[in-house]
Amino acid sequence: MLDFKPIQVKSAARLRKYYSQCTYRLCEYSAGVKLMWRQHWHPEFAESNGCLIVRNHSSHLGSIFDYPVPLPGEGDLDAALDEIDAWCMEHGTAPAFGVVPAEEREHLMERYPYTVVDNDRLWQDYLYRAEDLMAFAGRRYSGQRNHMNKFRKLYPEAAYRDLTEADGEAVEAFWEEFHQIFNKEDALAKKELCYARKLMRQVGKRWVKAGAIELEGKLLAISLGEVCGDTLVCHIEKGLPQYEGVYPTMVQSFAAAHGEGLRWINREDDAGDRGLRTSKLQYLPADMGAKIRVQTRNELANLDKIPALASERLTLDALQAKDSAAYNRLCLDDERNRWWGYDYRKDLEGELTEGYFLEVAQRDFANKLAVNFAVRLDGQLIGEAVLYQFDYKGGAELGCRILPEYAGNGYGAEAFRRAAEWSLYELGLYRLSAKCFHENEASKRMLESCMRPNGQDETYFYFEKVV
Repeated sequence: MLDFKPIQVKSAARLRKYYSQCTYRLCEYSAGVKLMWRQHWHPEFAESNGCLIVRNHSSHLGSIFDYPVPLPGEGDLDAALDEIDAWCMEHGTAPAFGVVPAEEREHLMERYPYTVVDNDRLWQDYLYRAEDLMAFAGRRYSGQRNHMNKFRKLYPEAAYRDLTEADGEAVEAFWEEFHQIFNKEDALAKKELCYARKLMRQVGKRWVKAGAIELEGKLLAISLGEVCGDTLVCHIEKGLPQYEGVYPTMVQSFAAAHGEGLRWINREDDAGDRGLRTSKLQYLPADMGAKIRVQTRNELANLDKIPALASERLTLDALQAKDSAAYNRLCLDDERNRWWGYDYRKDLEGELTEGYFLEVAQRDFANKLAVNFAVRLDGQLIGEAVLYQFDYKGGAELGCRILPEYAGNGYGAEAFRRAAEWSLYELGLYRLSAKCFHENEASKRMLESCMRPNGQDETYFYFEKVV
C-alpha cells in the first residue's frame, strides 16, 4: 500500500529527483507549484515502482491524483497506476486524476473503460518557445521590444541580475510595495499573492531560478522558476506597474538568463483572469498545455436502479424498508459474518439502529460503490448477494450469504450463479472474482461449481470467471 507523506519545504529534494527530468511541460509537475499551493491542495507524495505519485485533496473533489512521474528508464507507469487503484479500492473511492498530460489521456481511457473527461480552458498553461522569449525577434514581437526600449530609455541604470539568499530583505521590500498597489478582489488572486510571497523564501535553493530588475538597489520586478525536463516553468512574475515596460523587460531577461538549451518556457495558466489572459496572449504562446481531468466510473454509472432477477426458486432485487429486521439479523450474525470476512464494528458510524445496514447498502448503491441484492424466497428475504470492490477496469467481486435457517438447501449457490450471470452478461463486467476462507468448505465447493480457481494465500482460496 502506498505510504503518503505530506509535501513540505523539506520534500523539495525528493520531488526534484523526478520533476527535474519530467517531460510533461505542465506547471503542476514541479516542486514550486507543489510548495506554493500546498495549503490549497494539501498534496501528499509517495514513491513506488520508480515513480512519483502525488495525491491532492480538496473538500469538494476529494482525492485527486497527478499522473505518475517516472524516472527515465526506471519507472513503471502501469505498476504505479495499479498502486493508485489499490489505494482507491482500500479507501472506497474511484480513481480520479486532476492534471493529466494530453499525451497520456488515451492511456487512461484504455485502462478505465468508463471515464468522464474535462479539459477546462481556465487552467491551460501558456507555453512559449524558449528562443522566442529569449530574443523577442521578428516583427511579431515589435510591441514588446518597443516597451523594453522605452523602459531602458526611462531607466538606463536598471539591470537584470540573479537573486540569492542574501536578497531576502530587498525581496520583502518589493512585496511590501507591491501589496500597496495590488487591487484585485478575487479570492484566488489574493491567495496566489500570499503563496507567491512565501515561495520567494526558497531563493538560494539549488533548484530555484530567481532574478530581478534592479534600479539603484530597489527591485522593480522579480521572477522565480525551475527547470523541469526541457521546460523552464515560471512560477512568479511580478513587477511594479508604475515603471512602464518593466514586465516585458523582466520576461525577456529571465528567459535569456535561464532558458539556454531549453525548448519551452511555461508561464502557467491565467485562472480566468482577463488581464492575465490578455497579457499572456500578447507574448504569442506556441502551444497551450492542456490539463485533462479524468474521473473514472464503473459499470454502475448508468444503472438507475437495482434490477429484479429471477432464478428457478428465488428472486433477487433491491432491499426495502420491510427487510430491515431480517437484514439486521443477517448483518449482526457474528457466526455467519466470520465467514463473510467483515466486522461491521470497524466502520460503524453513529448509532446502530434497525435501519443502519439498510441505509449503508442504499448509500453504497447511490454512490455507485456496490449492489446489494436481497435474495428472496416466496417474497421473504433469506440472504443477500453483493457485487462490490469494482476495480474500474471491468472487474468486481461477488459475495453471497444466507440466513442460517435457510442454509443447506442450495439457495446460496443459486443466488450466486444468477447474480454472476447478470454481472457478466447484462451489467457488462468482463472479470468477476470471489474468495472464501480455507476453513469454509461449503463455500469452496459452491465457488468451484461456477468459477475457476485462481490461486490462494495464507487465508483465502481465490476464484474468478472471465468473459
